[in-house]
Amino acid sequence: MRAYARNPFEMKKIIVNLVIVAATAAMLFSCSGLSQIAKSGDPELMYTTAMRLYKAEKWTRASDLFDACKGYYVGSEREDSISFFSARSKFKNRDYHESSTELDEFRRKFGRSVFIEDAEGMYAMCQYYISPGPTRDQTMTAQAIVSLTNFIERYPKSSRVPAFQDIIEELTLRLHDKNFLNAYTYFKIQKYKSAVVAFKNALKNYDNTAHREEIMYYIVVSNYRLAHNSVIEKQADRYLAMLDSYYSFIEEFPESKHVKELNRYFNEAKDYIDKNKDNTENSEQQ
Repeated sequence: MRAYARNPFEMKKIIVNLVIVAATAAMLFSCSGLSQIAKSGDPELMYTTAMRLYKAEKWTRASDLFDACKGYYVGSEREDSISFFSARSKFKNRDYHESSTELDEFRRKFGRSVFIEDAEGMYAMCQYYISPGPTRDQTMTAQAIVSLTNFIERYPKSSRVPAFQDIIEELTLRLHDKNFLNAYTYFKIQKYKSAVVAFKNALKNYDNTAHREEIMYYIVVSNYRLAHNSVIEKQADRYLAMLDSYYSFIEEFPESKHVKELNRYFNEAKDYIDKNKDNTENSEQQ
């Protein structure tokens, strides 16, 4: 095909217009320009500029303008979309605490919005991102599991379900880790009686934990050390408790690497009980 040359004056006009558009966009996307728009009192200008920034993935600036124009659209058809895009901008900007607060309010206020499924999915993910590692308090982790589970129950056909199920498994393991670490802390500082209680509670709460063998091992060791360090009056009963925990461990983990060590504790406990059996029976008869 034949190419036609444009009129030089027409080309100059096009270039000038492009420069004007670029300059206008730069002004709108600059901090000073956005500040002027936010203070303009023109809600339509705020909204359209916020949407342009949102589509350009300028999350912080988009969020600021959505926040600036929210009050103008209360009760209007745009109220839910502005609230949603404001929260999502914060989410994309990794401001999960603020996004979580806004999304929770959105869920309560706009239960029939077309954005509700996305809002609840993001809310659950905010809880996940906020939840700390297993060495810290796990209240938020438990809340995240509840939020993710509620989403799956409410939207079983959502494409997010497989990923959310994986996250729930990850968070559940984190709770297992926390329970184990709490109990192990007692063991480490030689509070063996408290350690036994804590380890047993960990098994009771999460019987399928990946730490099951370790927990049962530490129960035996804690019972042994508690008995070994006890006053004479309490040793027999505590060695018997140690034997009970030993039998439970051996039955469940007969090939464990800990068996040789625990057998030594078993023999010591058995010897002590056998040697003191007559004394114990005589004291009971008296």
